[in-house]
Amino acid sequence: MINKEQIELIGDNHISSSTETPMLPTAFDKSDDDKIKNIQQYFGMIMEELGLDLSDDSLSGTPYRFAKMYVKELFYGLNPKNKPKLSTFENKYGYKKMLIEQNITIDSSCEHHFLPITGHAHIAYLPKDKVIGLSKINRLVDYYAHRPQVQERLSLQILKDLQNILETEDVIIMICAKHLCVSSRGIKDKNSFTTTIEYGGYFNDKANRDEFLNTVNNKVV
Repeated sequence: MINKEQIELIGDNHISSSTETPMLPTAFDKSDDDKIKNIQQYFGMIMEELGLDLSDDSLSGTPYRFAKMYVKELFYGLNPKNKPKLSTFENKYGYKKMLIEQNITIDSSCEHHFLPITGHAHIAYLPKDKVIGLSKINRLVDYYAHRPQVQERLSLQILKDLQNILETEDVIIMICAKHLCVSSRGIKDKNSFTTTIEYGGYFNDKANRDEFLNTVNNKVV
């Protein structure tokens, strides 16, 4: 059994053996309604352990609201059924230069403390035979963000999906985000943020990465 010291150490380090989110094989055996019912009960117990009076009008509905928020909103990205359909189109214009989607909202949760991760993603790719609708990139980011995450895994999940969909390695993603597990607990540093960069193909060349980074840093709308 893992002791408290080991738990604290893991919570401060981003350890993962796979780019896949760790899931039980039984993850989708229960309906969303059943999950909400169970979480409602468990969270009510947590509130009572904290000494809160659930008979109070203001608190009585909190366990249900909490459970519904977890299943339907914050962590909807755990269910593959909710993955957006990512339509691609023939690159009829023959556009071969860098295409960048900037300032995509990141609204996620740290898997170590279940506290918010908020920030922005900047994504670019070099079209070959296929292009993807711009809003589809945003939807993909939103889907993977809405599950318990570490920022490194989030970056890789988005990158690999786009590479597969576009059938090219020429994709780069940069995420800059604030972690409330840093700003509201532990060190309580309100000003720091975390940046991760993942890429392949064309962007393995430093000059090409620099072009992307310079555009993102100097041309934010």
